Amino acid sequence: MDFLINIAEGFIGLFRTGADVFMSWIVGIVPLVLILLVFMNTLINLIGQDKVNRFAQWASKYAIMRNMVLPFLATFMLGNPASFTMGKFLPEFYKPSYYAATAQYCHTSNGIFPHINPGELFVWLGIASGVDTLGLSMTPLAIRYLLVGLVMNAVGAYVTDFTTAYVSKKTGVELSKVATM
Repeated sequence: MDFLINIAEGFIGLFRTGADVFMSWIVGIVPLVLILLVFMNTLINLIGQDKVNRFAQWASKYAIMRNMVLPFLATFMLGNPASFTMGKFLPEFYKPSYYAATAQYCHTSNGIFPHINPGELFVWLGIASGVDTLGLSMTPLAIRYLLVGLVMNAVGAYVTDFTTAYVSKKTGVELSKVATM
């Protein structure tokens, strides 16, 4: 009988622990994410959607802007998955690398800017809980994760450019490197 009691208590204890974590998110992270989303939408509206779009089109002409700055700004301003829409301003050849960089920025920027990808915040919180258990600040870890991500995500985008060129050459498909908008 004790065996069944222990299983039942363990089973309901799992849900109690989940409820405790959920309630900590409701009073902690959820309002933060909501306010950041409101701020980003307000900022975009103040700047103007057309100006944001023109900036994205201009940025697509330069490798550093296209592979590092534009994906970061798009994920910061628009979050996941809306950040992928900025790729519409890029020439066809660079769309795969933009997607690669943007997808990765949604993860590596999430520690310091949780509004970017709230659906996967649990990954960051899992990593950060170890740091928190040690009584250390999570901010230095989040900033290091962001900085390493900025460099490595851009490198990944460059590798994707080379892969795109290779596949294009092998298949005989020519992709434009000039924006059409």
